[in-house]
Amino acid sequence: MPDGFDWSDKRVIVTGGAGFVGREVCRLLRERGVDDDRLCIPRRRDFDLTDAAQVGRLYREAFRNAKADVVLHLAAEVGGIGANRRSPGRFFFANMAMALNLIEGARLDGLPERGGTFVQVGSICSYPKFTPVPFREEELWNGYPEETNAPYGIAKKAAGEMLAAYGRQYGMRGAYVLPVNLYGPRDNFDPESSHVVPALIRKCVEAKARGDAKIVCWGTGTATREFLYVDDAAAGIVRAAETMREPTPINLGAGSEISIRDLVALIVKATGFRGEIEWDTTKPDGQPRRSLDTSRAASLLGWKASVGLEEGLRRTVAWYVERRQGK
Repeated sequence: MPDGFDWSDKRVIVTGGAGFVGREVCRLLRERGVDDDRLCIPRRRDFDLTDAAQVGRLYREAFRNAKADVVLHLAAEVGGIGANRRSPGRFFFANMAMALNLIEGARLDGLPERGGTFVQVGSICSYPKFTPVPFREEELWNGYPEETNAPYGIAKKAAGEMLAAYGRQYGMRGAYVLPVNLYGPRDNFDPESSHVVPALIRKCVEAKARGDAKIVCWGTGTATREFLYVDDAAAGIVRAAETMREPTPINLGAGSEISIRDLVALIVKATGFRGEIEWDTTKPDGQPRRSLDTSRAASLLGWKASVGLEEGLRRTVAWYVERRQGK
């Protein structure tokens, strides 16, 4: 931890704290001394974060008569290409409304006056469709995002801009991180809404169990992506809260690019599926390339990814197989 930053005396709200990345963030916070009395994880059944009145109630009730010192906003409504195509309006509204309500709610609750920090977790989907590779943070506003996930990406990008504006006008301390495609144990493996890595793992594991002769994958396989293991993402988010005072956009990535075709080959190997791979070229590839320049994270946060893709996939496949078998 940076000198002078003591988590043990901080009260922390983590939206999405029961989710995929949030679980790991909360684990790190507990390791750093945040006890359960100082950690608030709002659940959807208790607080609808798209409703300003309920967000106001969250800030009032999170710590009884005390106030939050740090807000980590990880909650999102998100999915893969198919989910983005089915629900563009909902994805824009939900993600925009949550950020609007939480940032404004933090202001009304006095977070700037207490010197507290608001961390907004953005998305790599915010980058323009044809951003030069590797993506540098300076390119964030230089074009329109890839069409299938533009509503989601624009909402997340606007949230980062809102946080910066609140810093200028109200003195709100903030951090804004942009994780690349995430994966790992406890990811969303629902075939209707999952991202590419869990979707492919489930497809291969189930095809192997049935003895299928082939699997069908979307697109041409030529699009490239970068993948960040969930533990590494959590560490970057916590480091941003510890070190940043202004929401300068910061990429969080693994520093390596892989084609979807090569990714499928790695997952086939990790799962032991032995059938053929068929590519459905009537389905979209999504953004042509994604790979990040992570030098800003190294210089400002002192952070870099530590889990390689093959090792991360091995851990993720093992977790999914054990869960599927009910162990």
